[in-house]
Amino acid sequence: MTLGIVFALAAGLVWGLVFVTPLLLPAYPAALLSCGRYLAFGLIALPLGWLDRKRLQQFSADDWQEALKLSAIGNLLYYLCLAAAIQRAGGPLPTMVIGTLPVVIAVSSNLRDARRDGRLPWHKLLPSLGLIAAGIACVNQVELQHLRQQDHFDAMRYGSGVLLAVGAVACWTWYPMRNADWLRAHTDRSPRTWATAQGLMTLPLAALGYGALWVWQGLGGGGLEALSMPFGPTPQRFVLLMLAVGLLASWLGTLCWNAASQRLPTALVGQLIVFETLAALAYALLLRGDRPDATTVLGIGLLVAGVLWGVRIRPEPVSSPPP
Repeated sequence: MTLGIVFALAAGLVWGLVFVTPLLLPAYPAALLSCGRYLAFGLIALPLGWLDRKRLQQFSADDWQEALKLSAIGNLLYYLCLAAAIQRAGGPLPTMVIGTLPVVIAVSSNLRDARRDGRLPWHKLLPSLGLIAAGIACVNQVELQHLRQQDHFDAMRYGSGVLLAVGAVACWTWYPMRNADWLRAHTDRSPRTWATAQGLMTLPLAALGYGALWVWQGLGGGGLEALSMPFGPTPQRFVLLMLAVGLLASWLGTLCWNAASQRLPTALVGQLIVFETLAALAYALLLRGDRPDATTVLGIGLLVAGVLWGVRIRPEPVSSPPP
């Protein structure tokens, strides 16, 4: 269990990087960032897949189909929504919307997966979820005040960013539960191999998306005409950042998350996504050059307290109904 928590912490630290990438590349549309990130992930997975080809050959057609679904929704669609949300509403607030994932996944999984993983007792789980929710509310309040003080605050643009962040939450509520289903049903399989398989299935999707954007740019559509494709106005920065998030956030993050998902109940590992929220908030504040105020520090403290409370809860078996 301790090792599972360490893996979840590592995943959160590297996943936090994807929240600042759209801020470092503001001239690039979200669709290009999503396709670029996962094109890099897929290309990185190619040599890794060759080295791991014996294990990959053991996968059935159903396994590859599941990897494709997870890649399409948990990777491409999720990051498309997230990157667009960050570009519209700034970094910290979408981070906090995504920060509701620990609560959403824990509740969803406790209802859905109790027979497999055991149920986390609600009277013990609710205080943990309440602390996490209160922490998110504190930080959200600070970020709302910060945005309202800006001269160029656009309520419609900001609202659309929040809605896109909600869409990202929906994608990543579905993804960890489906991913855990496969991992818990295949405990003999390597989390590393499963991460590589998802990268390989992401590659054709990302390549098609990138190609479609390139063609659309050639037709002068969607505001892409200002971008000098294939790598945009700052090609070196774009390529390096895509390779960095492709290797660290996509492959390494997925590997660590898979390892945590094999070791921990889904309702518990869902709460540990708060590590991603904390890392992303820290990175966004550093990039903005701000120090957290007292309310933000209180919110962070509540988030940490909620996680520490949650990881102490042990699942209780659920008896099967009589035949």
